[in-house]
Amino acid sequence: MQEHIKHIRTVLQRLREHNLFAKLEKCEFHCTTVEYLGYFLTPSGVQMDQKKVQAVVDWLAPTSVKEIQAFLGFANFYRRFIKNFSELVTPITTLLKKGKAFVWDEAAEQGFQQLKAAFTSAPVLRHPDLNQPFLVETDASSYALEAVLSQRDPKTGLLHPVAYYS
Repeated sequence: MQEHIKHIRTVLQRLREHNLFAKLEKCEFHCTTVEYLGYFLTPSGVQMDQKKVQAVVDWLAPTSVKEIQAFLGFANFYRRFIKNFSELVTPITTLLKKGKAFVWDEAAEQGFQQLKAAFTSAPVLRHPDLNQPFLVETDASSYALEAVLSQRDPKTGLLHPVAYYS
């Protein structure tokens, strides 16, 4: 805590030296969890905002192309947390092709439900340790490209995700 207080004083002093100011109502001090740009930063890693996760879980099946675009736009924000994101959304994105009639079929419904389930079981992404090596695992198919950036926990030796890419 003493080191934290020292860092705060240093930052505030630098701001003052350059005639910059922090809005007190936008500042949080002595917190272990901070909401930042739609994420929660915690000592264990980066988490999704549970209100936004609940919004995805409660989302009704799209009935038009516009509704698919709205859902995918919202869900896409958290794609780095979802393993196989592009694979899960493929049955839904195929409905966005020009000239294709909109038909919400069983494949789209299954992909929609699997994506919603993935949101509720997404891991906390670890903060990367720049002093430890990274492991990149990739997988590609004819319709999806995936990658996982991981690091080994020095204590357990287990791999933990830092980010997913699809």
